[in-house]
Amino acid sequence: MTDLTINIHKTINAPIEKVFDAWLNARMLSKFMRGMPDMPESDVETDAREGGNFTIIMHYRGEKIPHTGKYLEISRPDKLVFTWASQYSVVDNSTVTLNFTRIDDNKTNISLSHVKFIDEESRSGHEEGWGNVLDKLNEVMS
Repeated sequence: MTDLTINIHKTINAPIEKVFDAWLNARMLSKFMRGMPDMPESDVETDAREGGNFTIIMHYRGEKIPHTGKYLEISRPDKLVFTWASQYSVVDNSTVTLNFTRIDDNKTNISLSHVKFIDEESRSGHEEGWGNVLDKLNEVMS
């Protein structure tokens, strides 16, 4: 098993605290946690605390695609780390790390790193998916 990795950076047009909090709020997560631009809102349940779990059900072409994880680190407003599992990324210790950096009062940089995938195809699909998630986040925050 190789440790294939994704690294994406995106500027979000919103204050750092608001951007960080969106990742822990089920209602907000449902609005931007979409792996494809044409997906409807996801169904989200979250226990937003270190050690808490989340479930995100994405809807695509009549299919329900569950994603689950556990919050490993919550350091508001700078860093969020969680595990990630879905039918497309069933790998032990697949982890997503989000680092938030204040650019100014209304702009935040997110650095997303996702480590461990089944194969290159899964990594590539997740890279596109996370890019769509960050684009949608910027859209709902603006």
